[in-house]
Amino acid sequence: MPEYAQAAQAAQAAQAAAGEPEAIRLVADDGYQLAALRYQAVGPLRGHLIVAGATGVPQLFYRHFAQFAARHGYTTLTLDYRGVAQSKPPSLRGFRMRYLDWARYDLKSAVDLMASDVVPLFMVGHSFGGHAFGLLANYHRVARFYTFGTGAGWHGWMPRGEQVRVLFLWHVLGPLITRWRGYLAWRAWGFGEDLPLDVYKDWKRWCQYPRYFFDDPHMPDLQARFDAVTTPMVAANATDDRWAMPASRDAFIAGYRHARLQPVTIDAASRGIGAIGHMGYFRRQAQPLWEEVLLWFGQHPSQQTSSPSD
Repeated sequence: MPEYAQAAQAAQAAQAAAGEPEAIRLVADDGYQLAALRYQAVGPLRGHLIVAGATGVPQLFYRHFAQFAARHGYTTLTLDYRGVAQSKPPSLRGFRMRYLDWARYDLKSAVDLMASDVVPLFMVGHSFGGHAFGLLANYHRVARFYTFGTGAGWHGWMPRGEQVRVLFLWHVLGPLITRWRGYLAWRAWGFGEDLPLDVYKDWKRWCQYPRYFFDDPHMPDLQARFDAVTTPMVAANATDDRWAMPASRDAFIAGYRHARLQPVTIDAASRGIGAIGHMGYFRRQAQPLWEEVLLWFGQHPSQQTSSPSD
């Protein structure tokens, strides 16, 4: 091996051992460039893994999970969707895109990059990530999919207090902010990253339906796309996740009617990991949940081990 290649491999190994990711640029099929981080596996390579994040949540929120997966042999990729965090343009005012571009272009490019003939590719979703999987043209390259906090988004599935809060967002706060700024500038309100206007409009429209976009009369082709998915899947929701209660999960995942799907309901109190809510699945105290994810991935029959350099 050439000396420069040995040095590069040594530097990569040291970076992986320290849990530091490699910054890369993903280029989607339509040419849009995305910021991504790749956490190199430590030790024998067990698989590749993509984190499909939630709406308005920057990829750095998932770093502790990504580092955990990398320490257990999974080279893990996180990304910021277009219009969010490090993948947004200088201004969101006038920036045009569709909400589902995050699946059809952004996550598709991640799958294209991470798919391998050497080890299986897995995906972990959070909220929107569970919506996105059925929209991927290359979903078949993912061996197993595990999603947390995915639900239908309809306020009727939420507890009464959360219903009031969500309806205020959709019908009062959201329209005021978007009319004023030209996009959903809600970072200052503590809701997450600012969102492009079209994302807000699509999200608001689908959240009026009990089964989210499956009930949208303008999208009759969606069910057929989800019907093609037969991938083994787990959909886990906490009982204290007010945005995605288990009933909301069940309403949405019914769309994956041909997948080998296992719903899991997490009783936060009995697990002894504290409150989970909609975001706690990826906070450090949720490590017992991460262990279950990797255990399930490890049960995939074609999983192999290989050198971290593959």
